[in-house]
Amino acid sequence: MPLLEHLIELRRRLIWSAATFLVCFFIAYYFSSAIYYFLAEPLANVLRAQGNPDPHLIYTQLYEAFFTKIKVAFFGGAFVAFPMIAAQLWLFVAPGLYRSEKRALLPFLAATPVLFVLGAALAYYFVFPFAWRFFASFQTSTGGGGVPIELLPKVSEYLDLVMKLIFAFGITFQLPVALTLLAKVGITTSAQLKKFRRYAYVGMFIIAAILAPPDVITQTGLALPLIALYEISILSAKWVEPKPVEV
Repeated sequence: MPLLEHLIELRRRLIWSAATFLVCFFIAYYFSSAIYYFLAEPLANVLRAQGNPDPHLIYTQLYEAFFTKIKVAFFGGAFVAFPMIAAQLWLFVAPGLYRSEKRALLPFLAATPVLFVLGAALAYYFVFPFAWRFFASFQTSTGGGGVPIELLPKVSEYLDLVMKLIFAFGITFQLPVALTLLAKVGITTSAQLKKFRRYAYVGMFIIAAILAPPDVITQTGLALPLIALYEISILSAKWVEPKPVEV
């Protein structure tokens, strides 16, 4: 295909991707209140368990709630539109691949959204309850001099943290896909992954320290699954790596 036709095809795929995201964005904006309640539920459950019958988030600037709904809609739109955007990427790349290459790449393409959802679910259902319980435990009914310490989280800051962690867990769960694909094309091997295992473990904790809030619970909750995924990557890399040719 000539270069001009490649560019026309790329433009077509980008238009489809942008249109899909815009549609998903407006749908997510319509349901932004439901998405907000879903994201706020882990914190609300923790606060209710600590004796707060009416947990709520606050905003301190007039425009803060509106732009928070925009962020929530952007988050929901990107989450829902991702499969379609990935499909458009595949449709652009696939015509230039051999049949064997297509068969090799399709499992990785299918595993990517599944692993992303698993990472996001781990953050939402496991890490958030433990982390929010830890942070909320610093509330006191009578502080120094009889002044209580009460948690009043801002809606924008809370949702920024939640969405950042969901994306961080989802993206880091792509580790087996990335390492297995590198082994498939011969860039790395399972033996090399085993050799650098100890350095990889340290790197997992460094990544967790960068992506997660500065508390042990959240960082450990991200680092330990990454270590487990690295071990899974070694097994999958050994399974797909090119076998040495016997002479």
